[in-house]
Amino acid sequence: MANASPDLDNAEAQRQLNNNNRPISSGFWETECTSSKLFECSRIKALADERDAVQKKTFTKWVNSHLARVSCRISDLYNDLRDGYMLTRLLEVLSGELLPRPTRGRMRIHCLENVDKALQFLKEQRVHLENVGSHDIVDGNHRLTLGLIWTIILRFQIQVIKINTADNRETRSAKDALLLWCQMKTAGYPEVNIQNFTTCWRDGLAFNALIHRHRPDLIEFHKLTRSNATHNLQQAFNVAEHHLGLTKLLDPEDVNTENPDEKSIITYVVSYYHYFSKMKALIVEGKRVGKVLDNCIETETIINRYDALASDLLDWIEKTIGIISNQKFANSLTGVQQQLQAFTTYCTIEKPIKFQEKGNLEVLLFTIQSKLRANNQKPYVPQDGKLISDINKAWERLEKAEHERGVALRKELIRQEKLELLAQRFDHKTTMRQAWLNENQRLVSQDNFGYDLPAVEAAMKKHEAIEADIASYEERIGVVMELSSEMEKEGYYDIRRILARKENILGQWSLLKELVAGRRTRLEKNLALQKTFQDMVYMIDWMEDTQVLRGVILF
Repeated sequence: MANASPDLDNAEAQRQLNNNNRPISSGFWETECTSSKLFECSRIKALADERDAVQKKTFTKWVNSHLARVSCRISDLYNDLRDGYMLTRLLEVLSGELLPRPTRGRMRIHCLENVDKALQFLKEQRVHLENVGSHDIVDGNHRLTLGLIWTIILRFQIQVIKINTADNRETRSAKDALLLWCQMKTAGYPEVNIQNFTTCWRDGLAFNALIHRHRPDLIEFHKLTRSNATHNLQQAFNVAEHHLGLTKLLDPEDVNTENPDEKSIITYVVSYYHYFSKMKALIVEGKRVGKVLDNCIETETIINRYDALASDLLDWIEKTIGIISNQKFANSLTGVQQQLQAFTTYCTIEKPIKFQEKGNLEVLLFTIQSKLRANNQKPYVPQDGKLISDINKAWERLEKAEHERGVALRKELIRQEKLELLAQRFDHKTTMRQAWLNENQRLVSQDNFGYDLPAVEAAMKKHEAIEADIASYEERIGVVMELSSEMEKEGYYDIRRILARKENILGQWSLLKELVAGRRTRLEKNLALQKTFQDMVYMIDWMEDTQVLRGVILF
């Protein structure tokens, strides 16, 4: 097989991506297509849509098979890659490298930035992306999204395939290498002749032959017939999934069709290649070497996980310290109670989870060091700021801020409760003072002094008693003023209402004193008048007595 250029597969993927995304001119349909060709063109378009649907389903399952390693999955290939987060996670799983942390946020600009980071990583991996921009993925462009995933599959799953032929000539075309591998593994199987990745797989015999060549205990190949394609495909897919752990990327109806999708079949077949190649490597190199390699990979994965978890925990600690260090509280009892409830929820639910993560980090670091020690490797030293001691120091600062927050919250709660009690006491006393003022205003507004001197003198004594009662009540009015001043000084949230009520009481008190003073004036005038009347009565009686006495003497 002739040698191909190193970038053949990426170039091929890019050409297919461009062809998939090339718009069909409406003028072509209107002017160039005859009525007989219109049906053919419609049929081609329907087949293309059907092919896209199969690719979407296959690529979605393929993506999920890798995302499962980090406990993630997608539901819709076009929508779930738009924010760039899952795309970043997929590339991290495939490459084993940590990409720049995705930007938080759901706005379009955040999605574009995250997708840009993923595309930039691919460019650094020498993956050619000529016509794919971040806006295409964020906008959910179907064809370009499929093309991007296919490019990723080529780069990380297919491009690594290299097969040596019998004459030791190495093929560098990934697709040709995979086809050659399939031909070599199925050579000698009756009715199996793999010349492409489309129609040669329709009857299912090729899939069964690949499995039988490596695991003859799983397949009874001699019992299979070409006429029973659906059974053959279903058996191969089920065996691969249940016994080899290969995700079932295809369904029988996807393959047993007039025009099977080449990309979907290649994507599925390459999983066989990687599985059996790995199995062969383990056999050739021995279980011990394989175990060491697996341990190295596992250790590297754990190290990456430790680094990511440590970063996440430290970020959370710093963010939480910033939040709970804020000593600004709500200026009401209800608001402070809600803040205290949120703080309690943090202490009892959120913080314990993070404390457990902190403990898991210590266990994770111990596991890493143990594995490295077992393999005679140098101990792992986390980056500056991510040591366990650094995390412990940050945690101590968190607990200090938490303690200060708790103390301040409780002090503020006590202050607000005191203010609330003062307000209740104020309302109770002002209600009583208002009733008393209204009653006394009613009493002093009545001028029922009587019509003789004894009655007026009795009214004066009663009035003096009222004045004494009012004078003694001034201290109680002062208590209301003191309560109002204390709440105003402490910044009570409903101080406007308190001040308005206080002003009303003061106004009523001033009015009462004016009414009392006016009533005393009127009463004093009435008393003086009655005394004058009394003197006049005495004078008249004296004059009458004098006249009577004079008449008696004359008589």
